[in-house]
Amino acid sequence: MDRVRIGETTTARRVGQASGLGLLLAAVATVVWSGSFVTSRALHDSVPPVQAAFWRWVVAILAVAPFAARATWRQRRVIRRHFGFVALASLLGVTVYNTLVNQAGLTTSASTMGMVMAASPVLMAVYERLGGARLGPRRVAGLLIACAGVVLLVGNGSLVPDFAAGDLWMVAAAVSFASYSALLRRRPAELGGTVFLLTTFVLGAVMLLPAYGISVAVQGGFAVEAGTVGPLVYVGVFSSAVAFFAWNKAVSLIGAARAGVVYYLQPVCVALLSWLLIDERLGVLQGVCMALILGGVILGTGRAKA
Repeated sequence: MDRVRIGETTTARRVGQASGLGLLLAAVATVVWSGSFVTSRALHDSVPPVQAAFWRWVVAILAVAPFAARATWRQRRVIRRHFGFVALASLLGVTVYNTLVNQAGLTTSASTMGMVMAASPVLMAVYERLGGARLGPRRVAGLLIACAGVVLLVGNGSLVPDFAAGDLWMVAAAVSFASYSALLRRRPAELGGTVFLLTTFVLGAVMLLPAYGISVAVQGGFAVEAGTVGPLVYVGVFSSAVAFFAWNKAVSLIGAARAGVVYYLQPVCVALLSWLLIDERLGVLQGVCMALILGGVILGTGRAKA
């Protein structure tokens, strides 16, 4: 009996440690991605969206390759065997998602981009429920409370948000990202994390090449200077290599729906960054909405009850 109890205690401790690590990694990815909306907005009048997306992934490939190139070559047969899965993940998470974000940055503020993207956890939860997962009343309640805070924030106090054209691009980006996150749960166990990351970055950049060529031919290139290279390095190294690795690992540990609740912190992070970096004022409404979002996150990230 003592051995059984010790075994159960050890298992529970390991589960708790994995859960805590998953939540931490999801939070790291969310904070880093919050900064990427500011940089995407900063590049809107200097780098065309498709070109910004392409060079972001080139930088990301250079950042990840030293750590994953050899393992990727060793697992080339595994990649070929699961090529359909890897190609779909590359299309959704690399080629489409970030290009849509850059496109939205042409006409939408960074704060609004972050708030609209916070709708993606709803879709993540729907995907998991359709896949047979039980979310539990606590997680569903937390998700709904955080969602209400996001809707009020986007609608400036109204439950009926008034979307602009750029906001609709972000809605499409949210759908793409949620689909990518749901797909991560089906990643073959034999496919290593850094191998998967490098492969999706390369395939995603290759898929962007035709659109990149058209953009250069029609819109011309962009000036290579500190104001363009700096943001591209940030989104390439941190928002791509670091954040995607952290997010992918978080989803593998705690699932897309639970990680998605943490993702609700994004509008809070974006609002705080806007306040710190560009002196945007935070009013009472923003404070109330942030409290709802944080409360929902705290409630919803607890372990689901059967």
